[in-house]
Amino acid sequence: MEDKQSILKRVTPVAVLKPMTQEATNSINRNCLRHEFIGIWQFPFRIGRESRVETVNGKLVHAERNKIGSGKPNNDVYLMDRGRFLQISREHFRIDKTETGYSVFDRGSACGTIINTERIGGEDRGGTHALKDGDIIKIGAEDSPYLFQFITLS
Repeated sequence: MEDKQSILKRVTPVAVLKPMTQEATNSINRNCLRHEFIGIWQFPFRIGRESRVETVNGKLVHAERNKIGSGKPNNDVYLMDRGRFLQISREHFRIDKTETGYSVFDRGSACGTIINTERIGGEDRGGTHALKDGDIIKIGAEDSPYLFQFITLS
């Protein structure tokens, strides 16, 4: 029988992203949300905008991704951006594990990424910033409603 510690290690994420606004919560595909958190089990962890959407009864809904022969996905989590002006790029940012902790890398997004009050990226430039337990990640411009808190569990 497998020991409980190895089971716990396999089922417990290394870190989580906690949505800090209702818009952030609503952007998450329910399949990716566990107890109101996005679990991160491995790095790099990539986030971007869901571009496969359909309108059903006047509402934007996620269109099922083709799983056969579709290759490796561009993101680990796809967020729905329901705003009038898009804040989230299709390949927006990734979280990396470094020798000294964690970092956020903006993947050349149009609106950038803000860590607490420090802007990185935007205008397709990219950029990197250290990421600590409790930091707030704002996806997009200054007025973006997509805020997530990074929480480490190990």
